[in-house]
Amino acid sequence: MKKIVLFIAMGLALVSCKNEKEVTEEKVQEVKDEIAYASFGMEINDADALAPNLMVEHYEGLKVGDTINAKMTGKINEVCSKKGCWMTLDMGNDKEVMVRFKDYGFFMPLNAEGEVVVNGKAYVEETSVDELRHYAEDAGKSKEEIAAITEPKFEYKFLADGVLLKQ
Repeated sequence: MKKIVLFIAMGLALVSCKNEKEVTEEKVQEVKDEIAYASFGMEINDADALAPNLMVEHYEGLKVGDTINAKMTGKINEVCSKKGCWMTLDMGNDKEVMVRFKDYGFFMPLNAEGEVVVNGKAYVEETSVDELRHYAEDAGKSKEEIAAITEPKFEYKFLADGVLLKQ
């Protein structure tokens, strides 16, 4: 009798272990399609990221010295050609956001292009002529273009702690 009970218990244990779900290549591809980003800096996701036009509305409400925590999407206009230590994003209507990376903890690939999701702090700042010239030099602008910078610029800025680059 003990053998029969033991046999039944073992049979039930084996049957209950057979409840595995088969993962098909199609399901794996679906997950890969959803996660089509290269990640830089802190691990983030693309949920709740604001579109550029909505983010511009937030920027328009800021004064110099104000910051807000934000997550937004944008299209890369330019990346620092020396190290990838900054990038600019197109926000539409001739507006642009200068994105730098928290504590220089990570950089973007020099050839980065396309759509990104950035997470961090948004703020506005008046950028000095010297800093504008430095950025122009990093971007590989000509000496004439750099010399043409003679006035400070009121800019939308973003300090990113995480970036997703769409593949």
